[in-house]
Amino acid sequence: MLMRWIAWIARPSLQTVISIIPLLATIVTTLVTVILARATLRYAAATDKSLELAREQFEREWAPELHIHIERPSEEDAKVIITNLAKSSVLLQLVQIRKIHDAVPFAKYPLNHPLVGGRSWMEDVGDRFLALGSQEFRGTVAASATFFCSGRLYRTDWFRFELEVSGRNILRLVPITAAANRARVLQTKVAERAVRRQVVVDVVAGSNGDGEGK
Repeated sequence: MLMRWIAWIARPSLQTVISIIPLLATIVTTLVTVILARATLRYAAATDKSLELAREQFEREWAPELHIHIERPSEEDAKVIITNLAKSSVLLQLVQIRKIHDAVPFAKYPLNHPLVGGRSWMEDVGDRFLALGSQEFRGTVAASATFFCSGRLYRTDWFRFELEVSGRNILRLVPITAAANRARVLQTKVAERAVRRQVVVDVVAGSNGDGEGK
């Protein structure tokens, strides 16, 4: 009996072989599916990483970046210089200079000046600094710029300078820190259009723009 069983195992019948074929095919299909699934996941991960790197490179090349410098050509003169370090052009809207501990700027320059990438804008600010000399000013001042770029309103971080003024002389004016962060978005173009439309509606309705009638 044992010998017959061993012989049956050693020589499987045709029906046994036919019944094993679908099982083997299922196992092979499962293995191939797993291999293809892992390959697809790796390809998707590599594609996502490539897209992320491309996006970071694009943002790094085209993100707006302005540098603000205040120099002292003479003891009675000072100039603020804004340089566009990025490739994209910007539209300067406002330049502010304030004492580091004051919330209200002592100098504001409303602008509508286009600034191409690689170019600089300059303005004389000596009279504003000399006005501080009546109290023998010595301390830190900061400068910031607001501008439009690609339909968005940005504002730079505050660039800080050490200033010393006595009477009608600017004794010392040196940069102490650069901006820690890049320009940040203040308002999008869509939001600006919504504000303008609201003002037009208020005027047509006979209000003063604040929701109150004249």
